[in-house]
Amino acid sequence: MRIGVFGTGMVGEALGTRLVELGHDVIMGSRTADNAKGAAWATRAGARASTGTFADAAAKSELVFNCTSGGASLEVVAQAGAANLEGKILIDVANPLDYSKGMPPTLLYTNDDSLGERLQNALPATKVVKTLNTVNCAVMVDPSRVPEEHAIFVCGNDDDAKARVRELLVAFGWRDIIDLGGITSARATEGLMPIWLRLYGLFKTADFNFKLVRKIP
Repeated sequence: MRIGVFGTGMVGEALGTRLVELGHDVIMGSRTADNAKGAAWATRAGARASTGTFADAAAKSELVFNCTSGGASLEVVAQAGAANLEGKILIDVANPLDYSKGMPPTLLYTNDDSLGERLQNALPATKVVKTLNTVNCAVMVDPSRVPEEHAIFVCGNDDDAKARVRELLVAFGWRDIIDLGGITSARATEGLMPIWLRLYGLFKTADFNFKLVRKIP
C-alpha cells in the first residue's frame, strides 16, 4: 500500500519506519519538500521511503497518518489539500495539546469537541479514523513493549475505513482493539491525555497503557 505520513517528528518516524518494515511504500510529508529530518529518515528507512510536501504525501498515497502537533493539524491538512485527501482514510494519531501555560499541557478542545471531529468537519469527503493517540509512539508500533494484554481504541464514522485501519493495527501487533463508534468518541480518547501525562511523570517511562478488565458474555 502507498501510505502518507504527515510529520517528521518522533511519531511520524516511528510509524513510517514500521510501515516500511511491513512492506508499504511510505512518503513522509512536511511543509517543504527538502525537509532535512524527512530526508534523513528516508535514507535510514530505505528504498520504500520517500519525502515531499504535505500535498505530495496526500496526493501520492492511498491512506494517510496525521502525526503532526495537534495544534497545527488543521493547518497541515489545509496545506495538504482537501482534493488530495478526497475519498481516502486519514488516521489521526495526534492530540490537541496546549503548552502555552507550561507543563503539563492542557487540551485545546474538550468536552463537546475534539481534534478528530474538527479534522472530519474540515474534510467532509475524507474518512477520518482516530486511533493510537492514547499510547507513546514506540508502543504504537510495538505493543509488546507493554506486558500482558492492553487496549487500543478506534473511532470514526465509516465502518469500512475502521476495518482497514484495524488490519494495520493487527499488523503492528495489537489484539485488544475496541471500536468506540463515531468520530465524536475522539473526545473521550483525547480526554485520556491528562491522566496519561501524569502517569508518565509518575512512572518515568512511556512503556505503559490502559488495560480494560471486563466481563465478556
